[in-house]
This record gives sequence, C-alpha cells and structure tokens, in this order.
Amino acid sequence: MHKRNGRAGLVLAVLLLAAGVRPAQAGTGYYLVSVYSDPGQWTLDYKYWNAKASVGPPIGSPELGIAYGVNSRWYTELYGVTQQDAVQGTQMLSMNWQNDVLLTQGEYPFDLAIHTDVGQYRNSQRDGYSLEWGPALQTEWWRTQFNANLFLQRDYRSQRDGPTQLVYQWQVRQHWRPWFNFGLQGFGELGRWDHWATRDQQSHRAGPALFGTLRMGHQFVKYEAAYLFGSNATLSARTFTMRLQVGF
Repeated sequence: MHKRNGRAGLVLAVLLLAAGVRPAQAGTGYYLVSVYSDPGQWTLDYKYWNAKASVGPPIGSPELGIAYGVNSRWYTELYGVTQQDAVQGTQMLSMNWQNDVLLTQGEYPFDLAIHTDVGQYRNSQRDGYSLEWGPALQTEWWRTQFNANLFLQRDYRSQRDGPTQLVYQWQVRQHWRPWFNFGLQGFGELGRWDHWATRDQQSHRAGPALFGTLRMGHQFVKYEAAYLFGSNATLSARTFTMRLQVGF
C-alpha cells in the first residue's frame, strides 16, 4: 500500500510540475531570442533546460534544431522539442519553425525585430498548433548589451485553447572577451495579454548567465548558460539552461 501511494504521489507531483514549469512555448521561457543571424551559414542548435520545483522530481527538455542565416536581417530555424521526467521518460512534444526578421539595423539607437514561432504538437497529451510572435529589441551602451522582448502566445485547434498569453524576456550582457561574456537574464509569463493574472499566478525568474563565441575561420561555436531563480506558475523553482550552436 505504501509503495502504491508513493508511486501515485510521484506521478501527481510530476504532472503538477509539468503543468507549472512548461509555458505555452517552452523555448522562449528559458532562452533569449537573439535577432542577429550569420548570413549564409547553417547552424546546428542544441538547447536544454532542467527545472527543479518545490515539489516533485526535476523535469528536463532537450531541443535540437537546424538554422540558416538567410541574410543579415533574417534568421530561420526548424527544431524539435522533447520532455524528460522520472515517470514517462523522454517524449516528443512538438516541431517548431522559428523566424526572426530585423526591421531596423543601425538606423536608430536600438534595433527592432519581429519574432515568430509556429509549432505543431506531437504528443498524445497535447494536440493542435501553437503561435508565438512579437517585438524583440536590442541596444548597446559601450560594452554593455541590453535586450527586451515581449511576445504573445496562443494554442489553436487544441483541447487547451484559451486566451492569448503575454510573456517577456530581458537580458543585460557585458562584453569582455569574444570567448567569455557575463550578465543576467530574466523570463516571465504575465497571463492574458489584456488582463494580467494576479501576482501569485504570474511567473518570474532571473539569474546569472555566461556567454561566448569561438571562431575557427568560417566556422564558429557559440555557448550560453544560465541559472534562474524564481517561479513557474505557482511553483517555486530553480532552473538550469544551456544552449550550444555550431555554425558551418
């Protein structure tokens, strides 16, 4: 009886954690959208986050994609998202197509881009499509880079259809050496775009981050890692995120 209750409790904890940790678009809840591309280069893009909430075991999500810099203003990527937990193992979640297009490039003190991400769920527990879009801004002051992104998210043709949600990202990045930068990142979900959720139902997390780029002729390796403190839905959680991009 005790073993059966323990297993039921574990399953319940994992389900609660999955519901709380995973926003409508998991990727942009943990990785900052950067709107600058490397023209004419293909990129192998690996991303991974692992969140440990106040209840239940940790949940992880590996993502793997292939990207292309169409030109200096247009970045496009096709990637798959999976989820790992102690009960169900590794499952496919969705296939996504991301496009980021710069609208300004040096004409103003900041650069403005439009980000879009269209996804199709490939999981028995979720169906339909997802759409995310919104502005992404970047500016610099001396060696310090500032980013601020605001996105709208919604599911379509899904059992979880609901109102459009508002999410945000921000970053402060200090450029020191090409192979080593440091800074802070923050992410959050505010609820409905036209009627924000109460403070205890919102999600806010932030923490230190490291970045760098190693170039070898036409090829490059970019890395990014962050450790975030805060909340996912109503659950307090600590999250590790990393991203590795190999250009060729």
